[in-house]
Amino acid sequence: MKEMTSQLESKNVKPSIARIKVLEYLTQYPTHPTVDEIYHHLADEIPTLSKTTVYNSLKVFKEIDLVREINLGEHQNRYDVDVSEHGHFKCDHCGRIIDLSINLQNVDAKELEGCRIDHRHVYFRGFCPLCSASKQ
Repeated sequence: MKEMTSQLESKNVKPSIARIKVLEYLTQYPTHPTVDEIYHHLADEIPTLSKTTVYNSLKVFKEIDLVREINLGEHQNRYDVDVSEHGHFKCDHCGRIIDLSINLQNVDAKELEGCRIDHRHVYFRGFCPLCSASKQ
């Protein structure tokens, strides 16, 4: 908890209990959770917590680059505490999300010449090894 408090204070963000707990959850469970997953996990521990508080905390974390918001072709965004440049793979069967080491700096796309790139994100979808094996 002290580490989370220090992280927030170093970015000039007031370390409320809700913010600390949301950040702690993202760090302890780097499974790319949705707002609903975060909320349901913390609701018993923080009875006054609302989904709006979770959304607002995540918005602040995105602004100070503690969290990345990712969209993997779903109706809900997911949140990633790993803000380094990397890609994702999502299994269409079990829903598991795997981080990928990928060099997004060396993407050769002539169609992007002259464009200002603010964010890079690559994701793949298919079947993970476990689901692929069970399908055969």
